[in-house]
Amino acid sequence: MTNEDLANVIFPNINKTVEDYEKMYPERQLEENAKVTRYAPSPTGFMHIGNFYSVVVDYVIAKRNNGIFYLRNEDTDQAREVKGAVEYIRHVLEHYKLFPDEYEYRDISETKGNYGPYIQSERKEIYQSFIKELIKKGKAYPCFLTQEEMDIIRENQSKSKGRIGIYGKYAKYRNLSPEEAIKRIKNNESYTIRLKSEGDFDEKFKFNDLANGEMELHENDIDTIIYKSSTNLPTYHFAHLVDDHLMRTTHVIRGQEWMSSIPVHYELFKTFGFKMPKYIHTPLILKKDGDKIRKISKRLDPEARMEYYEEKGYPIYSVIEAIMTIANSNYEAWREGHPDSKFTEFEFSPKKMSPSGALFDLDKLDNISKTI
Repeated sequence: MTNEDLANVIFPNINKTVEDYEKMYPERQLEENAKVTRYAPSPTGFMHIGNFYSVVVDYVIAKRNNGIFYLRNEDTDQAREVKGAVEYIRHVLEHYKLFPDEYEYRDISETKGNYGPYIQSERKEIYQSFIKELIKKGKAYPCFLTQEEMDIIRENQSKSKGRIGIYGKYAKYRNLSPEEAIKRIKNNESYTIRLKSEGDFDEKFKFNDLANGEMELHENDIDTIIYKSSTNLPTYHFAHLVDDHLMRTTHVIRGQEWMSSIPVHYELFKTFGFKMPKYIHTPLILKKDGDKIRKISKRLDPEARMEYYEEKGYPIYSVIEAIMTIANSNYEAWREGHPDSKFTEFEFSPKKMSPSGALFDLDKLDNISKTI
């Protein structure tokens, strides 16, 4: 038996290929240098100021550059989905008039755009087609490690102060024959699909983040889980690859907490031969707390929640203006010289974002509100 036989056992009803989807989602016909950005929230909680910061940057970059700003609902972690979170995202975008050019709102049966579905749980067959191709080519494999086995591996790695993950000797099922894998699957053994990493942790690659500059990072050598047979859904890492490629995203704006994922995403794009979007990892939102400056907290700080600003009656553009002043260091000077211009006319530069953190000041917001 071959890897193709294995792929057909795992995904017997998947007939479309990656090439088919490339034709279905062609390159966008936009003006030269137009930017395509996306706000891609996971509905596992309600929208907070950090999310809103990303939305504003997404919107400004797209609108300033004659591009597309679209909304994508990343609902693959359905066990943690919070009821009402999706509807609240739509409410915030509409309240602040940051309307996406493309979107899908399931609750009101409204869709706009030709690159959907824009809800990840509706894109299962697309992801499965891409993973099926990897299995055929021997670049992904079913892994039958149990949770108990993985807990033991993690414990041993922690004790020996090693890196955490399934790589090297820990990748027990990496070289399992197609025959044996098929036998286990037909015996209804639980499994995940892992990327068969070709990276070498001792080697480094150069990566340019538009906000943080060029950096050297270790290659990924971990056989990352890309698909869970228990849910029939991909992990964030894999869905992000497929969606940003097919939706022709040019710029990804996301929080610094995702910087540790760059090696995995770099390898995934490299594995398929796809061009990576440009990345902007935004700084932490900070606040002054007495004599200290700390990260704003959803648990401790009411101003971390977006509903706070509606409850207090802040004008919508004052909140946007406050975000713009912390997003780019030269925004305030620009605004003084362009008092009547729309914020989308500002020439936003990721290089002028502060990598050490963005200090959000309610007093400044109050002062801005008086002039709106």
